[in-house]
Amino acid sequence: MPASRRDDLLETAIELFTARGYRATGIDAILAKAGVAKMTLYNNFESKEALILAALKRGDERTRQRFAEEIAKAGDSARDKLLAVFGRLESWFSEPAFNGCMFQKAAADYPDAQDPIHAMAAEHKRLLRAFLEGLAREAGALDPAELAAQLQLLIDGAISQAQICGGSEAAVEARRAAGILIATAVPRADSS
Repeated sequence: MPASRRDDLLETAIELFTARGYRATGIDAILAKAGVAKMTLYNNFESKEALILAALKRGDERTRQRFAEEIAKAGDSARDKLLAVFGRLESWFSEPAFNGCMFQKAAADYPDAQDPIHAMAAEHKRLLRAFLEGLAREAGALDPAELAAQLQLLIDGAISQAQICGGSEAAVEARRAAGILIATAVPRADSS
């Protein structure tokens, strides 16, 4: 299958998995929406699990790229970069296709920590925390790991709130709370 057909199939799977969940989305629904035959699917993905793992990998790359793009717009201040993450959430929550976090859904549908799907969802969260920790370290946080963990809790909580209640207010409130955490965790250079 040409790369574009494979990509179409993968994007269709991501859309349906995110909207309906992984276990609730059957292969036949993906094939029908993508307009491809079952043979075409299995020529590119050996199983539904392989398709899910490819979808999660693509989602991870896309999520981290979008955070990086938002942070690049924030300028040179490490504090502003940390807060820019929440600006990205606000944009994401406002998208018509927002259906929550594909990684939270994957972990919920595959709760066994040893399952490769659950493990990939957990790895995404680990990479996000490492990313936040790097920004916290750059900002001069007294305990970058602790600040990253707290910010990640705000992010995941805001995603859940936005999925359940709709709207982008959760991102605004999470950004406000993040500002307080950052102010507490990062000493001001002029405070000596």
